[in-house]
Amino acid sequence: MTPLIKLENAHKIYHLEGVDVPAVNGLSFTIHQGDFVALMGPSGSGKSTAMNLVGCLDVTTIGAIYLGNQNTKNLSESDLAQIRGKKIGFIFQTFNLIPSLTALENVALPMLFQQVSRRQRLQKARKLLEMVGLANRWQHLPNQLSGGQRQRVAIARALVNDPEIILADEPTGNLDTKTGNEIIKLLQELHKQGKTIILVTHNPELTKQATKVIQLRDGKVVGG
Repeated sequence: MTPLIKLENAHKIYHLEGVDVPAVNGLSFTIHQGDFVALMGPSGSGKSTAMNLVGCLDVTTIGAIYLGNQNTKNLSESDLAQIRGKKIGFIFQTFNLIPSLTALENVALPMLFQQVSRRQRLQKARKLLEMVGLANRWQHLPNQLSGGQRQRVAIARALVNDPEIILADEPTGNLDTKTGNEIIKLLQELHKQGKTIILVTHNPELTKQATKVIQLRDGKVVGG
C-alpha cells in the first residue's frame, strides 16, 4: 500500500547571515492512512521543521517528501496551498485564532477559500463547535474563551474542510494537565473516526496515545 506520507533523505538548510544552518538532516520515514504518529524530540531537534515540511508549509533543500504519489517539491505554491487547504488540518500550540472574529467565524474562515457559500460555512462551523463541546460559545471572541476552549475552536477549524491529515503542533503546550488530557481525548476520537493524526510533542506522556513514535534529535531520526 502506498504510504500517505513518505520522507526520503529530507534535508532543510536555512541560510542565515551567510551561514548554512541545517534544521533537519536526512529524515526518512513513512506514515500510512489511519496512523496516529507522535513526532517527538527535545527543543531544537527539528520537530517543527519536520512538521512544516510534512504540512507543505515548506519544501526540502535536499531529498523528497511524497503525499501519496506526489513529490511536493515538484508542486507550485498554488498547488501546495490547495493541499494545505483541503488535505491537512493544522492545530497550533498558540491557537492562532483571529482576535476580532467570533468562534463561529474563526471556524468557518478556511471554507471561504474553498468557495463554500456563507450559509454552508456557518452551518458546518456550528455543527463542528457542537461536536467539540462549544455549542453555547459560538458567538464569543477568543479573549472571552479559556485556553482549552480556544484550542477546541482551533480543532473545529482544523476539521472544517474534512482533511485526511491532522497536524497538531504541541496542542497541549499552553494548557493545564486536565484540559490537555481533554484535548488528547478529542484527538483520539478523531483517530477512531479514521483521521491520520501527527502529534508533534516533547512530552513522553503524550506518546502513549500513538500507534507509532518517531524520535528526533539534532535533525535526525534516532528511534521509531
